[in-house]
Amino acid sequence: MNAQQYEAWYDSSRGRWIGTTEYAILKGVLSPEPGASLLDVGCGTGHFTRLFASDMGGTVIGVDPIREWLDYAKTHSTKAEQYVSGIAEALPFPEHAFDFTVSVTALCFIKRQEDALREIVRVTRKRFALGLLNRHSILYRQKGRGGGAGAYRGAHWHTSAEIRRLLAALPVTNIRLYSAILLPDGTWMGRLLERIWPRRILLGGFLVVTADVIHGEGRAPDSP
Repeated sequence: MNAQQYEAWYDSSRGRWIGTTEYAILKGVLSPEPGASLLDVGCGTGHFTRLFASDMGGTVIGVDPIREWLDYAKTHSTKAEQYVSGIAEALPFPEHAFDFTVSVTALCFIKRQEDALREIVRVTRKRFALGLLNRHSILYRQKGRGGGAGAYRGAHWHTSAEIRRLLAALPVTNIRLYSAILLPDGTWMGRLLERIWPRRILLGGFLVVTADVIHGEGRAPDSP
């Protein structure tokens, strides 16, 4: 899938519903205040970067290693966001450079996950949110088994226990997990169920983890 195909999927009825649902939960768990700074790690075409930039203002930067996707993001950008070439395992930013950091399914395609997570924590001042593919989901049964199909080929599907283990050695607190997209088909039944299904029951295809970064004496600045 190239950049144009990726964005075209988000313009489809099902893609628009899934993208809107995913963005809503990410924004909700991050709770970024207007004017805050945010980094989108593995931003791809900038789809979610643009949404955060439109809502937040402030400094919103997307970083990605693939030139084609970055070129697409830059071509379709507004003045509200910027794009930088770089890899998640060695982010080109100083410590605590951003109030918030988000990464949407990028970790699923990174072999050195521990390095990427360490870097995300390093550049974050307050809170980060990760959107992952959930191994305990209908979506995994449909698209993830046997190495994955289509855009999911080669993806790593996480479990809640696994992501907790990955974060255990890092200076973070207030780890919370949620999920969305229980039925990924986009039918009226799936959309109805999405409105009433508890986010803390982790059976949706989109697994979200959020945590506050600890600084100094063990307190995340301005954490609730």
